[in-house]
Amino acid sequence: MSVLSGKKIVLGVSGGIAAYKTASLVRLFIKAGAQVQVVMTPASKDFVTPLTLSTLSKNPVHSTFFNEEDADAQWNNHVEIALWADIMVIAPATANTLSKMVNGNCDNLLIATYLSAKCPVYFAPAMDLDMYKHPSTISSFNTLKQFGNTIIPAETGELASGLSGEGRMAEPENIVAFLEKDLESKLPLKGKSILITAGPTYEAIDPVRFIGNHSTGKMGFDIAHCAADLGAKVILVSGPTHYASKSSNVNLIRVTSAEEMYTECHRYYNDVDVAICAAAVADYKPKNVAAQKIKKTESAFTIELEKTKDILASLGSVKKNQLLIGFALETENEIENAKLKIQKKNLDLIVLNSLNDEGAGFGKPTNKVTFIDKEFIIEPMDLKSKEDVAVDIINKVIQKIHA
Repeated sequence: MSVLSGKKIVLGVSGGIAAYKTASLVRLFIKAGAQVQVVMTPASKDFVTPLTLSTLSKNPVHSTFFNEEDADAQWNNHVEIALWADIMVIAPATANTLSKMVNGNCDNLLIATYLSAKCPVYFAPAMDLDMYKHPSTISSFNTLKQFGNTIIPAETGELASGLSGEGRMAEPENIVAFLEKDLESKLPLKGKSILITAGPTYEAIDPVRFIGNHSTGKMGFDIAHCAADLGAKVILVSGPTHYASKSSNVNLIRVTSAEEMYTECHRYYNDVDVAICAAAVADYKPKNVAAQKIKKTESAFTIELEKTKDILASLGSVKKNQLLIGFALETENEIENAKLKIQKKNLDLIVLNSLNDEGAGFGKPTNKVTFIDKEFIIEPMDLKSKEDVAVDIINKVIQKIHA
């Protein structure tokens, strides 16, 4: 999956012959899973039509501050467009547009949007070779880089003038590759390996029946995908659940029992930087598993249980430099029990759920957690979607590994 997947991209198109390439660029952004809004300078419409880019981006294309053809003359809110964006790409960036970006010469919608942007801005210069080498252009490049913008270097090739040399806008495929590489290099979990457990475990009674719980695995899967989106290589050990991995950065290992989960966790634990144990592992299992289905004969039936291996405690006992995070689902004395768990299992952080909180627990799209670290600093959080709770958990990981 491309790092551009899910990203909101504003593509600024200025008036150069290379504008014709933006049709292919928009298609590639959409193919990578991004959302795209296009802002054009008036001059760029001489080289590629707004209809083309609107059709490809599946969004209206804006080039003026208001639409003259509209009876209501509704304005195009450049601030709203800029704040919508996760990334802004200006391609082609002509010498004229570069100069306006440097000096804040805000005479068109594209420059107004650029000046309002709070997201990373990339620009792909496109001009003839002498213009590209001119001291004023070099000065524009340097100033824009000082502003925090990133240049996508021009390529060498045949130019519109008939000359051949440097100044040709990077090909759309190369622009996408440049963005992906640059964004990946800046991901906060790039190079980190994270072990995550998810879901319930099923402890067999006989070939038909088992002891289990109501965990769906959603919380663990959301944490895994959030970590993967931020550059981590994730090993996700999951008990029985209908969820599937949607990221190439997630190595999904499916297990059934607590014993199988224990084995897989210890297989990978020594080689990870972080372990997050979000699975609802059974505390007990049948001491003897029947080889055949147990028939209903007696009015009462007793199953002798024995403890399963405590995966979280076992990881804490062999912990070296890993960051170890556990979960606690409590119904009474929540804070005290969570603190004891931190000490007994050698945790760095615990994520506490209380079934007394409305909207928390198994089988719900939301969760309400309290973070408690090994210094017993307590941080209660609001009720949120599980996706947002996953973001909070991963932000805690980032804070701690970069502290």
